[in-house]
Amino acid sequence: MVSGAPPDDLVELGRVAGAYGVQGWVKIEPHAAQSQVLLRVAEWWLRRDGAPPGTPAVAARVLKSRTQGSTIVAQLAGVADRDQAAALRGNRVWVSRAAFPAAEDDEYYWVDLIGCLLYGLADESPVLLGRVDAVTENGAHGVLHVTRLVSEADPVPLLDARGREEETLVPFVAAHVLSVDLAARRIDTNWPAEF
Repeated sequence: MVSGAPPDDLVELGRVAGAYGVQGWVKIEPHAAQSQVLLRVAEWWLRRDGAPPGTPAVAARVLKSRTQGSTIVAQLAGVADRDQAAALRGNRVWVSRAAFPAAEDDEYYWVDLIGCLLYGLADESPVLLGRVDAVTENGAHGVLHVTRLVSEADPVPLLDARGREEETLVPFVAAHVLSVDLAARRIDTNWPAEF
């Protein structure tokens, strides 16, 4: 493990679940299907879950990694036995967004969709539905969690009768997503505005 200033663009991709085997490998529970990034980068950043605010992440060089069922197992530099690996349990695993491999055409990292404005249709015209605040997986495809906004000029969340922010769920599939413009932070869909 190496200390130093972590990059500003860290994205949390998983959690150390414990040791794997007796030679110092760790088992990672990834957060999402796109956390295959963990297999493609050579440096992770670890920070203990529940650490006081401001606690810096520590860099961990990945020597080897592979999938193991629904988890990822990895050998980290400086972790030589099961006890050292077990001591890392509870750490969150972060990766610099700049280290992510380039996405294929028409593929997107979910972290890049968060914050995009989503437009749907009302009477065949584009209308702002809201802001993408999360993306989850439902087993078949991704789902955009969209916080409804008053307007583009007034990006304040709409509230329901109980004072809670209104949310719309939109399937992130080709049948509904017409275009994604990450540079403009805009997603156009055919999702009806009244949903």
